[in-house]
Amino acid sequence: MMADEFEIWFDNGVTDGLPVVPPTRERVEHMLAGTGRARDELLGKMPPNYGRLTVEKAAINAVLAGCRPDYLPVVIAAAECACDPAFNLHGVATSTHFAAPLIVVNGPIRSRIGLNSAFGVFGPGYRANATIGRALRLLMINVGGARPGEISMSTLGHPGRYTYCIAENEDASPWPPYHAGRGFPVVASTVTLFAGEAPHGISDHSSRTARALGGSLGWSMAGLWNSKHFPLYSHTMLVVGPEHARTFADDGWSKEDLKRHLFETVRRPYRTLLPDEDHGEGTNLRFGTTESRPGPETMISKFPSTEEIHVVVAGGTAGRFSVAIPGWLGTKNGSRPVTRAVQ
Repeated sequence: MMADEFEIWFDNGVTDGLPVVPPTRERVEHMLAGTGRARDELLGKMPPNYGRLTVEKAAINAVLAGCRPDYLPVVIAAAECACDPAFNLHGVATSTHFAAPLIVVNGPIRSRIGLNSAFGVFGPGYRANATIGRALRLLMINVGGARPGEISMSTLGHPGRYTYCIAENEDASPWPPYHAGRGFPVVASTVTLFAGEAPHGISDHSSRTARALGGSLGWSMAGLWNSKHFPLYSHTMLVVGPEHARTFADDGWSKEDLKRHLFETVRRPYRTLLPDEDHGEGTNLRFGTTESRPGPETMISKFPSTEEIHVVVAGGTAGRFSVAIPGWLGTKNGSRPVTRAVQ
C-alpha cells in the first residue's frame, strides 16, 4: 500500500498540526520564481537551533504553508526580521510566555498580493494573511527547531502561533503609515515583526473626543500582563480601529499625541502597586534595590516610554473597537520590533 502523500508529512514531523501542501520539486521551483534572489542565499541562522535559513528553505516552507509565489518576498522579509538578534527569536520561541511573532505589512505590496487590513483582520478568510504567517511558523519549527513541548515551552501559547499576519489599513488611516515612523519611505513595502500576545479587544462606542477616547483605551490597557505591572516590561502595540482613529484625527491628535497621552495619563501611585494579601503580584520586582524604589506617592506609568508604544490602524471601518497587544519583554534581554523592506 502506498504511503498517503499528506500523512507522510505528519510522520516526518514537519507540520504545525494541520495538513501541508507537499513540497514537490516542481512546486518549489514555481515558488522560487516569486523572487530574484539566489536559492542558496543565506538569510540568517534561525533560533533557537540556529539552523541555516536559505531562500530555498523559505520557499519550501512557503509551499508547505500554501503560499503563492508572489507572497515569497514577504515571507523572506519576515524571516530576515526573525533572524535579527534584536528580535531575540531564541527568547520568544523558548519562553514560557504567550508571545508569537506578529507580521505587520505596510506599503503597496498589501494590495498587490491581497493582504487583509480591514474587516476581520486578525481572523480567517484571506489566503495571504493565513499562509504568510503560517510559513514563518513552519520555518520556526523546521529550521529553528521550535517544536511545542520540546524546545518551544510556552505554558499556554495562543492561536497566533498558527498564523499571525496583518496589513495596516493605510487607506482608512488619517495618519502616516506605521513604517514611515520607522524611517522608511511611505511608498516602500515593509514587514515589521512584533513579538506579541493575542489581541486584547477594547470597546468604546461612547467617547467622542480624543481625550476621552485616549483615556478609555489607555485605562483598558492598564491590566495588560497584570493589573500591578507598572510599568510593563514590554513593548506594546495598539491597533486602533478606523472609527477610533478618526475620532483622534478630528481633534487634531497625531499618533505621537496619542502615545504621549497614554504614557502621561495611565499612572498609579507606587504604593498601590505593591503586593499585598489580596493581590500577591506587584511592581516591586521592577525596582531591584531599595535605593531605586520610588516614594509611595510617586506616580508610575503603565508604559516604560512613548518609544515602546506602537500605533497601527487596522480593521473594518464600522465599529468603534481597537485592540492592544502586549509584547515579550522590552528590557536588555527582551524583544524589539524589527522592520525590513520587502525586496
